[in-house]
Amino acid sequence: MSKNEDVKNGVIFSLGEKNEAYQKYFKGQSWLNSLVSDPALPVGVGNVTFEPGCRNNWHKHNGGFQILMATGGEGWYQEEGSPARKMLPGDVVVVHDGVKHWHGATKDSWFSHIAITAGTAEWLEPVDDEYYAGLE
Repeated sequence: MSKNEDVKNGVIFSLGEKNEAYQKYFKGQSWLNSLVSDPALPVGVGNVTFEPGCRNNWHKHNGGFQILMATGGEGWYQEEGSPARKMLPGDVVVVHDGVKHWHGATKDSWFSHIAITAGTAEWLEPVDDEYYAGLE
């Protein structure tokens, strides 16, 4: 049994649809509920939910930024060159332009966050499985 299973039913916003458009950049299953996708605005806002063990690849947001606001469960955030940081509901991370990073659920918990994103994503290599498995 996974921790925080209630997150899969939606915490603040509904789960949304399977994140199939970006599946190739994720290990495991995620869901995306697009909250703001107005072509007249230079920023998107989405509720992203990760099943236990799901995380995205290393990536950068070029010409923009990303703000992550944890809303449910337990997750990880890591910038290149820094240790992984556990995210819990209420935690906020600001990712500056061009900073290489990844984020996702812990191996035994569901996780959701709001992502406020601007710029162009540059998707990079997956997070090393052995490294991820060793995170506590």
